[in-house]
Amino acid sequence: MTDDARMRIDPDPGFAMSSPLETVKRALRAYLDKDRAAIEAVIADDYRFTSPRDNALDRATYFARCWPGSEVMTSMNLLHGTEDGELAWIVYEGAMGGPPFRNAELHRVRDGRIVETQVFFGWSIPHPAPAGGFIDEEGRD
Repeated sequence: MTDDARMRIDPDPGFAMSSPLETVKRALRAYLDKDRAAIEAVIADDYRFTSPRDNALDRATYFARCWPGSEVMTSMNLLHGTEDGELAWIVYEGAMGGPPFRNAELHRVRDGRIVETQVFFGWSIPHPAPAGGFIDEEGRD
C-alpha cells in the first residue's frame, strides 16, 4: 500500500509548527507510523486525553493505555480539519485491522504541543443502521 493510500493527513511543510492543525497532523502521522519519539515531541508534559472510555488521562497513562493501539492502526484519511485560536478540530476515517470507522477529535495546542485531546467515537463504515433508520437501545435496527 502506498503512503498516499494509507493516509491523507500529512502535515504541510509550509505551515508553522505552532499551527494547531499542523501540530495535530504531525501527531496523527506519528501514531500511524508508530513513531513514539515523533509523537512525544508534540504531546505536552501536562497533556490530558478524554474519550468515551477515558476521562482526562495524564500523559503517562495515555502512552500506557492508548499508544499500543498504534501497532494495529493501518490507515487514516483526514476528511475535515479546521482551527480556531489554539483549537483544532479534525474528522477522519481510520482502520485498525478491522472495519473502518469515523471519529471526530478536538485538540488544544499551546506553543506547538498538544495539551488536550477529546475524542468523539464515530460509527462503523458502512453504517450499521439502514439508510434513514436507526439502531435502538438493544442494538437492533
